[in-house]
Amino acid sequence: MTDPASSPPAVPLAPRPDLAWAFSISAELAPPIELGEADGARRRCVPITGGSVHGPALTGVVLAGGADWQAIFPDGLTRIEARYLLRADDGTLIEVHNPGLRAASPETSAKIARGEAVDPGDYYFRTTPRLTAPPGRFEWMCRTMFVASGVRLPDRVAIDFYSVS
Repeated sequence: MTDPASSPPAVPLAPRPDLAWAFSISAELAPPIELGEADGARRRCVPITGGSVHGPALTGVVLAGGADWQAIFPDGLTRIEARYLLRADDGTLIEVHNPGLRAASPETSAKIARGEAVDPGDYYFRTTPRLTAPPGRFEWMCRTMFVASGVRLPDRVAIDFYSVS
């Protein structure tokens, strides 16, 4: 006889996670620095020059000095690895490490890479940010998972951060 506890469950056992909007950023970008081809992808670095943060969990600014490192593949997949700092209205510095991907047709991907405006419904842009904050008001961010959805605009990127319960 088979042990029922060892059988795959017919329904999930763990509680279903929910998403709650935490905040959004609007990060201003400098022109990309083209790094050339490597490992089958076009490599580039997009400097972050500033921006704003607003939402129920955080308001503040995006500090200049971060960057978004990209690998753009011929099939329209872009792997993203962004690192930057946020400064909350109370002065707290929050580090953001934001890996993700953007998937689009090769034509749409080329338009985005050229800085053209593209309908956000024409591509998939998701990230899995990790936030690091000092002890205090925002330290809960270190113990919370986030997912984010982005929109690439000609001169900036808008990203909505959601906490996962």
